[in-house]
Amino acid sequence: MKDLQGQVLYVGKAKNLKNRVQSYFCNSKHHSAKIKKLVKHLRDFDYIPTDTEFEAFMLECQLIKSIKPLYNRMMKSPQSFIYISISLTGRHRKIDIAYNPIENDGKVYFGPFTSRINVERSLRGLKECFKLNCSNPNGKNSACLNYSLGSCVGLCLGGPAEQQYNDILDRFIGFLKGTDMSILEDMNQMMLNASETFDFEAASAYRDHIQAVRSLLKKEKMIEFTEENHNILAIERLTDSTIKLFLIKRTDILFSYNYTAAGNICEKIKTNILAYFKKDEANATEDISRHEIDAAHIIYRYLHNGSCSYLIIPENWLDPVNHSTLDLALKNLLNNPQHLQPPIYHE
Repeated sequence: MKDLQGQVLYVGKAKNLKNRVQSYFCNSKHHSAKIKKLVKHLRDFDYIPTDTEFEAFMLECQLIKSIKPLYNRMMKSPQSFIYISISLTGRHRKIDIAYNPIENDGKVYFGPFTSRINVERSLRGLKECFKLNCSNPNGKNSACLNYSLGSCVGLCLGGPAEQQYNDILDRFIGFLKGTDMSILEDMNQMMLNASETFDFEAASAYRDHIQAVRSLLKKEKMIEFTEENHNILAIERLTDSTIKLFLIKRTDILFSYNYTAAGNICEKIKTNILAYFKKDEANATEDISRHEIDAAHIIYRYLHNGSCSYLIIPENWLDPVNHSTLDLALKNLLNNPQHLQPPIYHE
């Protein structure tokens, strides 16, 4: 959608373009203020047909990222994903929630997480268990109110307590990296101690805190899948005689092509796999970036909603000695009619 000067205001996708465009002009009294403002400035359209809905989603994502249309930014929450940040500078560690990680700012970031509520619950559990709730962390040798209430380890007093506070957060950093589980071990011991003294209310609270903190280790399935799988082949049947091939590298479509299903197309697909999927050991453990998340969501949903058949191509299949394994996998995929039916679209 463009304004009078030809500037792109908004990018969107539609299965039925006519219905989608009409929706902006019908029942306008129910539209949000942003939609009404968009329509007021709208003067022209461009459209790009695609073979599949998946392509439309990916193209929409790509165009929004490159063009950054005003109304796409206005209609999307800037707080969709959050991170845990821990400052490593100054006298003591500082733990907080962030939305936009900044490189080389003296902090370590963990995430992205999709639920602010879950992250806040986890940090609250950590602080309550280890008495990190200092109400005057920058004070000088003066006890804060929370210290007198028993919920501050004594950070406000400095000295050994300050070092203890930093040690706890260093262990928490190790926990988030998956290298140090002592935080959870200590919390479990606190729960057991409370149970042994028949303080079941406290034991129940510790149990909830443990579950909340443990949840930080469980990455979103989509993020975990994207980080682990870098070479993906997807096939979707367009008609009874035509299939669409996608070669996907992490969150990018490297190659797509329409093939006639008749005849042996395995060799053609294999040639493209070897041409576009290069061995790339450097990215084998690379975390998904904030800019990849939207595309990762689209790809993950497409691969798991039954619209296509897909195959993960391990790095070792690209070696000549394992090409027979690749051949067999392709034949099995193409000869499985259950997953290669023409799509049925619903409005």
